Amino acid sequence: MPKANSSLSYTSAHPPIPLPDHHNHPVTRRSSTVLSEASSLPPPANALSSNMHIEHENDDYQNKQIISLPFNWQASKFSLNDRISALCLNEYMADVHFELNDSDELIPAHKFVLSVGSCVFEAMFQRNNESLSSIIHVPDMETYAFRTLLRFLYGDYNTPSLSITHDTVMSILYGAKKYCVLGLERLCVDFLKKNISIENALILLSQARLFDEAQLAAQCLEVIDKNAMYALQTPELLDIDLDTLMAILKRDTLGVREVKLWQTCVAWAKNKLSNHQSITSDMIRQTLGGALKLIRFPLMTQEEFAQGPAQSGILTDKEIISIFLYFNLPAKSYKLCDFDDEPRSTFKEYIVNRFREGEVEHRWSYSDAFDRIRFKCDRRLLIAGYGLYGSIREPFEYNVHIQLHHLDSGRILGENETTFMADGSSATFRVSFKEPLEIQQGEYYVASAKLKGPDSFYGINGLRRITHDCGLDGKVTFHFAYASGENNGSNVDDGQIPEIIFCL
Repeated sequence: MPKANSSLSYTSAHPPIPLPDHHNHPVTRRSSTVLSEASSLPPPANALSSNMHIEHENDDYQNKQIISLPFNWQASKFSLNDRISALCLNEYMADVHFELNDSDELIPAHKFVLSVGSCVFEAMFQRNNESLSSIIHVPDMETYAFRTLLRFLYGDYNTPSLSITHDTVMSILYGAKKYCVLGLERLCVDFLKKNISIENALILLSQARLFDEAQLAAQCLEVIDKNAMYALQTPELLDIDLDTLMAILKRDTLGVREVKLWQTCVAWAKNKLSNHQSITSDMIRQTLGGALKLIRFPLMTQEEFAQGPAQSGILTDKEIISIFLYFNLPAKSYKLCDFDDEPRSTFKEYIVNRFREGEVEHRWSYSDAFDRIRFKCDRRLLIAGYGLYGSIREPFEYNVHIQLHHLDSGRILGENETTFMADGSSATFRVSFKEPLEIQQGEYYVASAKLKGPDSFYGINGLRRITHDCGLDGKVTFHFAYASGENNGSNVDDGQIPEIIFCL
């Protein structure tokens, strides 16, 4: 198994773990050298003699050898655990040896100790006691990981010799899973939980799913949720399997725009097909499989969908028509779209109001024009929607079309046509975009809202600069300014769009 190149990365998923088939492997010993790290023990202080020798009998696989242990070595070991640990990786009384592909050394062990610590070893030695070779070939583990497994089984789990690192943890976890050593498995999983980062979350998610570690997988998904824009740009994403990709796409709390998810999925499919000379749209659709249905196309703007997915050749004509109908017909009158339209949300929301409390008047009228206000802020953040004033008399359901423009480019970052029910009070009423829209620090944007309905309340004596305290998330300063052109009369001093709803 390849080793990781970085202390923050985890590599090479192991194959599914079968019950080990270690019996009947007559492997010729490649070297008569025994393990140097634990082949002899230092003489204890109260040893009666340091010259006593214990001989091992010849067998078919190893030459006669003499292993030296000081007489009365047990005297310095005050517990059974200490005495068993002293035998770890030692030839003294060893009745089985293990051979691994990455080393010429044979690793000694004791069947009784292994059977007590692992039901897999117990079944192996009891079921195949007569036919089992005294040298067992282990083709799918690295020597370091196997030695760590033995140290744990021999009770040496509270000392520095049992070292789990970023480079070795997946190999050790594989061995713990393979031989059903739950205690070592927990140590590995706890280590991984403490060391999840955005740099390794995707790789760990794949490994956690492979090893059926649901809690670890859930923590990885939470990290990906909060850093989705970064995670989708990492090369590791292209290497994940389809099931892992689908697990990510199912998230309701994934903090990224849907068009970015679409682009990432297409790139992922093309990477999986990179060994083909030519890649067709049908091949991409087939490779995506069930992942295609998890992309929430209705959350895109109509422009994003028209310029991307609609022209890709990946969607069927029926799917394209159904999504365009979704965009252009009232939401309640068209329910035939096969794709989910539930917004994804993972961020904590805050509201900034550009009018002071009580600074409200009535009779703001509407004439098929957008109310608009220009603003910028001193942090990168996401705009979730606006708070709008409603009717001045009785409850009324307004039709509203909201937009967010980037001022310099004139590009529409997002829009939504929906309704909100006003109750006749001077309170504000939330209107949301289909998904949060990212804005950059120090750049001007234009918030727009076109309402259809009776006269409403409006704000007066507006503030040009507001610093909003977001608690542990710090502070955000907004600057409001007049938006030239069509604005239905709204400006910094008075008008509609009193609130900006944003996320950090």
